[in-house]
Amino acid sequence: MSALVIENVKISELPEAWRNRLAVPENARLTIRIEEQAVGVAVEDDPLFGMWRDREDMADVQAYVGTLRAPRF
Repeated sequence: MSALVIENVKISELPEAWRNRLAVPENARLTIRIEEQAVGVAVEDDPLFGMWRDREDMADVQAYVGTLRAPRF
């Protein structure tokens, strides 16, 4: 995904529709980030979805995560 980031933009330079949606002072400066929107890709269709489904050590997810976190507590 690509993104366009524009920093230090005066709110007065934004389109009126955008300004009306923001509750910021008139002298505010903003960072604008515009990203491409993902088009209709279902999570299940992602090749990485379910990549660990055959892992026997992760059959009980809650227990597995508990063993990962145990040394920290």
